Amino acid sequence: MIRKTALLGAVAAMLLSASAMAHEYKAGSLVINHPYARATPPKAPVSGGYMTIRNEGTEADRLVGGKADFAGEIQIHEMVMDNDVMKMREIAGGLEIPAGGEVTLKPGGLHVMFMKLGEQLQEGEKRKVTLQFEKAGAVDVEFNVEKVEKPASMKDAKMPEGHDHSQMKHN
Repeated sequence: MIRKTALLGAVAAMLLSASAMAHEYKAGSLVINHPYARATPPKAPVSGGYMTIRNEGTEADRLVGGKADFAGEIQIHEMVMDNDVMKMREIAGGLEIPAGGEVTLKPGGLHVMFMKLGEQLQEGEKRKVTLQFEKAGAVDVEFNVEKVEKPASMKDAKMPEGHDHSQMKHN
């Protein structure tokens, strides 16, 4: 009997930890998986936010912005190569999440830009953010704050050494 109880306890613990690791949110036909933000160095005015958004519906939706207590503004950005130089820019009109498709926001690519930070984001924290979608509306999620390394694909891009978002100017 003790053995069965211990086994059931172990299985329950594994299931709970697996669901905690999933870190997934559902809003209408959208599934938002593992939202996380870049931990910031002292005095950094911005941070990046990343996640995977899957659209299980039959109509496209758009991520158009959001809000968070720790940021004065949230924009949706992309990284593009321009004359062999990687540049970041806001996506006019937001980011399309195609019907039946999936979009991954990741370092060095598409991302949410938390701007005008009121405080630094510390590794290990969880930060509440409301993402705004064109059709799904406002979706409350929690971003884990993680240390994010420069992606391998960025190593060959012609960027200043030690480049991070804290040195970038945004209007």
